[in-house]
Amino acid sequence: MKIPLIYNIRSVRARPVSTAMTALGIGLVVAVFIAMLALANGFAAALATTGSDANVLVLRKGADSEMSSGLDREAISILTGSPHVARDPGGRPLASPEVYVVIPFGRMADTTQLANVVVRGVSDAAWQVRNNVVVLAGNRPATGRNEVCIGKRLVGRFPNTGIGETMHFAGRPWTVTCHFAAAGSAFESEIWGGNEQIIPAMRRDGFQSLAFRLADAGAYDEAKRALEGDKRVTVDVYRESAFYTKQSELLGNILRVLAILITAIMAVGAVFGAVNTMYAAVSSRAPEIAVLLTLGFRPRSILASFVAESAVIAAIGGVVGCLLALPMNGIVTSTTNWASFSEIAFSFRITPGLLFAGLIFAVVMGTLGGFFPARRASRLPVVQAIR
Repeated sequence: MKIPLIYNIRSVRARPVSTAMTALGIGLVVAVFIAMLALANGFAAALATTGSDANVLVLRKGADSEMSSGLDREAISILTGSPHVARDPGGRPLASPEVYVVIPFGRMADTTQLANVVVRGVSDAAWQVRNNVVVLAGNRPATGRNEVCIGKRLVGRFPNTGIGETMHFAGRPWTVTCHFAAAGSAFESEIWGGNEQIIPAMRRDGFQSLAFRLADAGAYDEAKRALEGDKRVTVDVYRESAFYTKQSELLGNILRVLAILITAIMAVGAVFGAVNTMYAAVSSRAPEIAVLLTLGFRPRSILASFVAESAVIAAIGGVVGCLLALPMNGIVTSTTNWASFSEIAFSFRITPGLLFAGLIFAVVMGTLGGFFPARRASRLPVVQAIR
């Protein structure tokens, strides 16, 4: 015979203060757990949305990032002449040879506090190849002028990022002509300018990478074999989306490990809180337990009942933790992308799956915290319990 769950719910309501304190402790642990994983999710999502499945990124063979790559103009000419590169209606290749440079900039709040920002030199075709990039305000940089377009994540966080203002880097003034968005991707943390101005300003004699649109989105494997097998160039070919996703793996994994370590330490305290609450409940309800045993309820039913009661308290705490964490969704923060040592701004990303994981985590803590007090309750001798 099983003890009705309504008995446990009423017991929880009979001890509002101890129940609330235990639930709050579990809720805080769940909130930290969700926040840390939301941080890792947001970082991974920012890089995962940077690339497109329809695009290919070409780097120098052996290079593990755009910053360590290098392609000369002859290689670019050979690569863009490939039949695997899509063409616009005028027959021009939808390909953008690009320069990738990391430059320190002072922050808006404190110009002595520097952050590494990516300056990307692009061709006119970049705005078509990267079709998730949209100009929010202003006009694209004009050819032959020292003009740049600023990703929206940089606006307001660094000085002179407003349209019409002038930035200074590489020994030159650069006029900001527009702001752009890129579906929340890492591009939004970059400064874009024309190749022919960025290359001499940065004292470069070539490019770091080539991004192009596939003529046939389903022919990636064939394009990879053809380009990597071309003896005239020495390159590695990546599907753009897969490349940027891989760039997020190291830091994403570190953030997840930190989330587990921090919440594991806090969870120990939350579990002890649940243990204390349930031990107190067992002590104060010994006569009730005796009555239940006298009525014919088996010890295992009492064990299950008290574990369920602890799980109910923990579930309440889990809901509280989810509610505490939800306002963090969408908050913009920044960190260093270890693949390029540049700053990347992104948003906390709380998903339904993450909230569900938080609830499960809470129930597990409550179950662990309630097991030993529940076992003690189930083993109480009837005569001792009545006394």
